[in-house]
Amino acid sequence: MKKTIIASLVSLAFTTSAYAEETVITTNDVTVKANRFEHKDTETTYASEIHTAKEIEESGAATLYDFLAQHSSVNLLSNFGNKATPSINLRGYGAENGYQNVVITVDGQRLNNIDMQPQLIGAIPLSNIERIEISKGSGSVLYGDGATAGSIQIYTKNKTGITASSSFGNYGQQNHYLTAGISEKYIDLSASLAHDGYDGASKKDETGHRDEFSSDTQSVKLKIKPNDNLRFLLEGTSSRNDIRYVNALTKAEFNDDPKQVTKRLFSQTYTHQGFDTDQWRAGIEFDINSQFKVSATHFREDKRSEFVNFFSESNYDYDSNEIALTYVGNELNVIGGVQAFEGDRTSTANKTTKDNKAIFIQTEYRPTWISDSLTLSAGARNEAVKYHYTPTIGTDLADSEHLDAWDIGANYRFTETFTMFANYNQAFQAPDVDRFFTFFGTFNAFIEPETSRTLNIGLNHITANNRLKVTLFHANLSKEIYFNPFTFTNTNIDDSHKYGLELQDSFTFSKQLSTSFIYNYTRSIIDREKDFGSAINGNDLPGVPKHTVVANMNYKFLDHANFNLNHTWRARAYAYNDFQNNAAQRQAHYESTNAALSYQFKNYQVFTSITNLFEHENSIQVADDAIYPVDFVRTWRVGVKADF
Repeated sequence: MKKTIIASLVSLAFTTSAYAEETVITTNDVTVKANRFEHKDTETTYASEIHTAKEIEESGAATLYDFLAQHSSVNLLSNFGNKATPSINLRGYGAENGYQNVVITVDGQRLNNIDMQPQLIGAIPLSNIERIEISKGSGSVLYGDGATAGSIQIYTKNKTGITASSSFGNYGQQNHYLTAGISEKYIDLSASLAHDGYDGASKKDETGHRDEFSSDTQSVKLKIKPNDNLRFLLEGTSSRNDIRYVNALTKAEFNDDPKQVTKRLFSQTYTHQGFDTDQWRAGIEFDINSQFKVSATHFREDKRSEFVNFFSESNYDYDSNEIALTYVGNELNVIGGVQAFEGDRTSTANKTTKDNKAIFIQTEYRPTWISDSLTLSAGARNEAVKYHYTPTIGTDLADSEHLDAWDIGANYRFTETFTMFANYNQAFQAPDVDRFFTFFGTFNAFIEPETSRTLNIGLNHITANNRLKVTLFHANLSKEIYFNPFTFTNTNIDDSHKYGLELQDSFTFSKQLSTSFIYNYTRSIIDREKDFGSAINGNDLPGVPKHTVVANMNYKFLDHANFNLNHTWRARAYAYNDFQNNAAQRQAHYESTNAALSYQFKNYQVFTSITNLFEHENSIQVADDAIYPVDFVRTWRVGVKADF
């Protein structure tokens, strides 16, 4: 049954039916601005994947995690039960460490942390998102530290009017939000409240709790426009998150009942984390003239992470600043500036800091004297990273690095429907502060930064009914950062490489029926690592599936009724700790079939959705008999939305 669904969706995505030829449907141009210059996505010099607000709404997804996991090429997994800060694998960097190899921004502000805490995407209400841009194998010039696999830029809406939505589902699911905004000549003001909750699907632990989750987020955004050339921006966001993580099961226990709770050491208690963040941003933009613009932004974030079971609490203070000058001309576009980040993490045992300071320049050139169809790009970045470790008892330690990133690219438009692009990118990842410590918390060493050089070659073919994007990539890495499960230390893989094929295709059969299809083939190979001798040379990096398929069909069967069917599948992989590729148990394949139905009546919408329709028991495999059940039950929800 499941194979039939997959085959049907794939067939829809690639079939050029006679009906489509008779019905001319114009595909909309998609605008991107990952490099700060706005273009059609087919005219960029880098690989991109775009998801619009229309796609997001039609998907029926309730959260950003659900949408990215089910409708994008990004391999997202609940982080041992935590969907707010999930595991992220892009371009073969692995489910365990991939989140540190991609920079995620919201309206230009980084979400990456200075330690091994993944980005908090659970505090971003899906309803507030205007567009998601996934830039692959590029972005290091503008985003710097951590953009080795690429970057994910999330842009939020400038809301006008009032929207209220509420939905409920099984396992105690709740998703509610309220957004309101006004847009006038001199002011844009919007605010939102959101709540996301889940009572858990696993059985109660000895304290009476399941694998529960709750998130409450409030945000406000104000833009003041005294005149056409001057803009002031002020934003504030507060989020409170409470998460309980499932314990590991043996293979026999998982096969018997993935909902059961087992003992962790001497306790049957789920790991309990509280994660709170308060952030604000202030900025100014001034158009000096029609070509030059200057901007300045300050960002402040205060976070608290507490693992209640372990009586462990850490407090974070982040400060970011950017000053940039932009020139937009007929043939040449240039943006350059400085960025600074100061990050502190304070606990009862120590205070650790990671400070980054960078200077960058990114250019685009359209040499019309050669061809109106050619776009060239080039950029460079230099970043200084400083670390300081101050223990409560012991000796202070410090280290520093100077790192470079650069990017060159080209795009050529052969016809109005066919373009090709290529770019070559150098990127780096400066180790996070946790990497300098062993699994037991003792100081290990200041390990080396990771560097990558990635070549991307791709094409875009856009017709009235079809959008096809294909990219080939190859990346050479030096000092890829990972955790050695045998020595319990963080260290570097001396040499490794990654390569693959990425295909995106969307086909519009009619105004009622459209399909999309994403396929990724990815290989991630360890070339040489001295810590293992020659035991892992030539092996696959654990946690990287070779194949990913995302198939989607959207059918508007009535003027006001919409049906969406989606299937996501990822191939098996080696367990997180299986660097020798010889463990008896492997990471099982991931699979989820999802459906959503909505009906619009005037300014009201009624909707319902089902995820994991066939109850595929998904999991995370760390080692033999260390399995964490995630996304393993069928869930449904129903709700209503109103616009005023």
